[in-house]
Amino acid sequence: MAGFIEGVERDQASLFPHRLDDWIDADSVVRVVDLFVDELDLQGLGFARFTPARTGRPGYHPAVLLKLFIYGYLNRIPSSRRLEREAGRNVELMWLTGRLAPDHKTIADLRRDNGPGICRACAQFVELCRRIGVLKGACVAVDGSKFKAVNNRDRNFTKGKIASRLAHLEAGVEHYINEMVRIDRLEEGEARAERVAHLARRYGSIRQEIARLKAMDIALTEAPDGQISLTDPDARAMATSARNSGMVGYNVQSAVDTETHLIVAHEVTNAVFDRDQLAPTALAAQAALGGDDLHVIADKGYFSGSQILTCHEAGIMVTVPRPATSGNGVKGWFVKADFRYDAALDVYVCPAGDELSYRYTREERGVQVRRYWINNCQTCVLRHRCTTGTERRITRWEHEHLVDDMLARLGRDPDPMTRRRCTVEHPFGTIKAWMGATHFLTRRLPNVRTEMALNVLAYNIKRAISLIGIRRLIAEIAN
Repeated sequence: MAGFIEGVERDQASLFPHRLDDWIDADSVVRVVDLFVDELDLQGLGFARFTPARTGRPGYHPAVLLKLFIYGYLNRIPSSRRLEREAGRNVELMWLTGRLAPDHKTIADLRRDNGPGICRACAQFVELCRRIGVLKGACVAVDGSKFKAVNNRDRNFTKGKIASRLAHLEAGVEHYINEMVRIDRLEEGEARAERVAHLARRYGSIRQEIARLKAMDIALTEAPDGQISLTDPDARAMATSARNSGMVGYNVQSAVDTETHLIVAHEVTNAVFDRDQLAPTALAAQAALGGDDLHVIADKGYFSGSQILTCHEAGIMVTVPRPATSGNGVKGWFVKADFRYDAALDVYVCPAGDELSYRYTREERGVQVRRYWINNCQTCVLRHRCTTGTERRITRWEHEHLVDDMLARLGRDPDPMTRRRCTVEHPFGTIKAWMGATHFLTRRLPNVRTEMALNVLAYNIKRAISLIGIRRLIAEIAN
């Protein structure tokens, strides 16, 4: 092949380095993995089998298997079977594990048996970044994303799905009965008997499926959230942003530092909505950062009065847009935002300039609300744009001043939602690209949390390397 770059002949003798260390570059990320795991107190983090057994065949040290997993997630090799193959042919893994080649079950057992310890190891890297000054943590963006589980949509059942399938099957039963009657009347001979027998078998299988679905419908009444997943019992059907789409999976929450884009805290839930996830995620970020002054930005899907109050009581400043829950604005009618609240007089001033006075306080959905209205709405010239009742009533939450302060911050900030979107959605996109179309490989919520922790740890390691470089990170870990 003249004119092209030519390789070395396969049968030519070569002198390879005598040491595996000579094959590993000084700036290789595998050196970061090796040093980081060696500096961890695995016993303190709760790793099992840290102390070797006195009898029997010696086992592998959990540090070796943890290094193997972190390297795998850094290089998009999350499968234990693929890691088993790589351990026998990958020079970096030979260096990292001391040329050990554990089988895939031993590798998978570490991830299954040490979930809490792996999650704590992930938190330890965040603490390392905070300690060395890489992570400032003055402001974090919170968001959630849906990740696919090992559960097909056809293996997930809700009341609506079962009702739809039962209706379809009942129509099929009627069709087979009519077809058997028609064949029995019009056809004769051996062919008729065979066709009737075939339709009878199909009819029987449909009746069995109907009985199974009805039993599933009864079981759904005892399910706390009205769903049953057969492959992964903890997975839930969740809607996505695309129209008429959805998946069976998990809702992953994360808090990302707006300056460095490091994932400060994360949690895997099977909650379908984000509304109740703001305070837990914000409190986890506050604990990880170890400070009191924290600003949290989230989208309107997180707007909840009780969640905002919880964050306020913990000293966390929250910025969340208020969703438009009324359709009056589309009709050209006045909405609550058009009524100005006068805190000194404790009244609302309507667009016509009249004052809506305080009437009474009552509890609604677990919170105290105050009601305001005025009695001369029937003579107002703007009534046709305000209300169809005798008077327009305004409800005010007892901690509504927190929402007012939040809306004022939104008005002063140039574009906080763009900053949130550019911060927190990038890590989700990166991790999903690493995981591929299948996303999670494990089943059940504890195992999925462990898998997500390994993905987050791999992302944070790569992000820290891009911020300060491998050599400085190695030096900081060693100190």
